[in-house]
Amino acid sequence: MITGPRYRFVVLAVGTAAQAATAAYFLGLAAVTPALRDYFSLSIAGVGTLLGVISVGLVATLIAWGSATDRFGERGVMAAGLVGSAAALGGTAFVRDPVLAGVLLAVAGASGASVNAASGRAVLTWFPAERRGMAMAVRQTSVPIGTALAAIALPPIAASAGVPAVFLTLAAGCLVTAAAVAVWVREPPGRPASGARPAASALSVLMDRRLLRLSLAGLLLVVPQFLGSLFMVEVLHDGAGLSLALAGGLLALTQVLGALGRLGNGVWSDRVGSRLGPLRIVALAVAAGFGLAAVLEPGPAPVLAAVLVLSAALAISWNGLVFTAAGELAPPGRAATAMAASNTANYAAAAAAPALGGLLAEVAGWPAMLAMGAAAALGAVLALRRLAEPAAQPDRCLPTTGDQNARSRS
Repeated sequence: MITGPRYRFVVLAVGTAAQAATAAYFLGLAAVTPALRDYFSLSIAGVGTLLGVISVGLVATLIAWGSATDRFGERGVMAAGLVGSAAALGGTAFVRDPVLAGVLLAVAGASGASVNAASGRAVLTWFPAERRGMAMAVRQTSVPIGTALAAIALPPIAASAGVPAVFLTLAAGCLVTAAAVAVWVREPPGRPASGARPAASALSVLMDRRLLRLSLAGLLLVVPQFLGSLFMVEVLHDGAGLSLALAGGLLALTQVLGALGRLGNGVWSDRVGSRLGPLRIVALAVAAGFGLAAVLEPGPAPVLAAVLVLSAALAISWNGLVFTAAGELAPPGRAATAMAASNTANYAAAAAAPALGGLLAEVAGWPAMLAMGAAAALGAVLALRRLAEPAAQPDRCLPTTGDQNARSRS
């Protein structure tokens, strides 16, 4: 098996595909909620609960998977998790009881959590610091890519072959990517042998004040991210009077701009040699944008739409910066644990923000909900204040002479 400097791009591609396969059911199942309601005889609240248990399983196991990745390596952890996801999704295809389906989907979420930290650690260890931001940004685009592919493919599958075929298709995607992980993901040369216990304990990583502050900033930035993505159509349609089709199109534009923003932020952070500097600027821009949107609503629809689209896109663009910084803050051998802790905070906020934002909008109106997003982003700016930049770790990149020569020629 060749594992030279260029092999890092193979690892990046496989890690991105694995993350996309899990995103396809974490978020993509929302595209077939009417079919799921009919198949399992559920109400709207019931189907929401059914899909929500996937995230419950994910949050409950992220840190454990991260710790396992640090000790045993990415390949085994990702392959095992994807096989477990495939088994749970395949089993869901053969049940009609919604409670049993919920249990199986929770298992699918718990198994798929393995990919979040493990694929991020693979990128972190294979890419040198000056290219890591770009690489992690590419990996972060896997979520919108996987969700978009599921949104395109699953509805016609449900219409033509039924809900069981939807789950079998998702299971097949996990199995294919599990095989790709098993064949092509390798530890970079010079890494400790699989099974070696890292010097730093997982608890010491989780109690690190720098990581806690970074995780708090990510948690707070998830609030405007989800408020903007989930309620934009409502704000522009019900609040500003735009047509439903136009509001939906602007939401799609926001997602595209957000994905491009993730790539741009990754390249920017590489060029300036900083993750936290760009992150502070993005957080401040999100706070200003949501604050302006709160003032404008209700106002001239074109102006409000322009401000909200740009602000919501910025609120999507920051994830790679936090994820990379979390891995770089960790002591040697504990990158996956640190990234899993950061992601746990993000998913916890993602679970709470929509409900709190919707309640606030019902009680006080859309401007108050938008102001909530602005306040959360401003809180992230304060959490990041005077937080020291992660130091580059020698073991984060390929420690080979060939790699150093290749970089000097590039």
